[in-house]
Amino acid sequence: MTVGRRMYASILTTFALFAVLFIVFQQYREKEYKIETLNLRLQNFNARMGEALEQEGKDIDEYVRKRGIAHLRVTVVDTKGNVVYDNLRKDYKNIANHSGRKEIREALAKGSGYDINRVSNTINGDFFYSATYFPKQKIIIRSALPYDNDLAESLQADQHFIWFALVVMLVLSVMLYRFIKRLDSNISKLRLFAQRADQGESLDTEDLVEFPDDELGEISESIIKIYIRLQKTKEEQNILKRQLTQNIAHELKTPVASIQGYLETIIENPDIKEETKAQFLERCYIQSKRLGSLLNDISILNRLDDGSKLMEFEQINVSQTIRQIVRETALEMKEKNMKFIDNTPEDIIISGAQSMVYSIFRNLTDNAIAYAGEGTTITLDARKTGEDRWLFTFSDNGVGVDSKHLPRLFERFYRVDKGRSRKLGGTGLGLAIVKNAVLLHGGTIKAENARNGGLKFEFSLAK
Repeated sequence: MTVGRRMYASILTTFALFAVLFIVFQQYREKEYKIETLNLRLQNFNARMGEALEQEGKDIDEYVRKRGIAHLRVTVVDTKGNVVYDNLRKDYKNIANHSGRKEIREALAKGSGYDINRVSNTINGDFFYSATYFPKQKIIIRSALPYDNDLAESLQADQHFIWFALVVMLVLSVMLYRFIKRLDSNISKLRLFAQRADQGESLDTEDLVEFPDDELGEISESIIKIYIRLQKTKEEQNILKRQLTQNIAHELKTPVASIQGYLETIIENPDIKEETKAQFLERCYIQSKRLGSLLNDISILNRLDDGSKLMEFEQINVSQTIRQIVRETALEMKEKNMKFIDNTPEDIIISGAQSMVYSIFRNLTDNAIAYAGEGTTITLDARKTGEDRWLFTFSDNGVGVDSKHLPRLFERFYRVDKGRSRKLGGTGLGLAIVKNAVLLHGGTIKAENARNGGLKFEFSLAK
């Protein structure tokens, strides 16, 4: 039995029980109301008759005949229970004492009382009795109507309410069934989805294509779409990881192979000239530095991939970091006859990771020195955008790159000119580090060719 059916059965049972109890209560209340109404009617007759008896010479039979109700029986009883008048039977001495009758006892105790559907011991038949006590005359006037089919039917509750309640219950049951059926369908499909997802089965089946057009159906479809999207993202990440691993292995292979080749040559030729040996060792050193740079860049990217939780943020003076990088690269720029124009304002303060902010500006500067060309100029500008971030523009007036390469400049190990990049000692990870570091600090970055022919980077950093 599915969850929806169990829910339907439990809700329907609860509703049916409530409906039955409500109908019973309503029937009881309606019957009580009709009994009270009839009793009030007879009490009014008793009251008027009591007023009439106060008038001397009043003929009781005449009064009952003129003012009474059809088939009405009227009895007058003294406080000891003796019958002193009865309009249907005149042998009062042979009538049993009425002090034990329920309506008489209640009348003496409370002023009025009634009894319903009781067999008369005086005359044959069932009656509805209503008695009223008059202390001044010290008598009890009791009026009674035969409890026949007409009276019984008049005191019954209206059966139309029962039929109405049953029709309402039927309509609600159908509506509840339709709703539960849709709910059950959604739950069944979600359970099927969970089972297939847990077992790694395909989710592209007709069973999971369409859901009922309601809120739960939309939520169910969204859950499946999110799961499928996550699975595709996971597959894409696995592909990227495999590609990254292959790229790393390929990039590491080149310097390692070079170092190994030079060292093997030195070992296998012990009589090699010192000048040649020194040259080979110098090349080994250069390749080892490249290998170290590559491993360092990979380490930085791994830290960035792990997210900001592993980074310690602090107040950073970006202006000082830029000045430091300009001083550190001054010799390289002088060798290439390059200039660095720093138009940034003093004391740009942001909250961030010092090493990552340094990596942003250092990698952009190293990239420009390596590829912009001799005699070029690097320009760095900065301005506030709103109250929460700084916008930086890093550009050069060098050779730029072909527009087809711009969308891929921030990919890991992507090179515009592979041979030239390796020759210049680049790792192919600098701009990837720049992008991830900018994202870490709540910013965005884009690359485009400048109007003067060089390459321009625009990026923002949150304060």
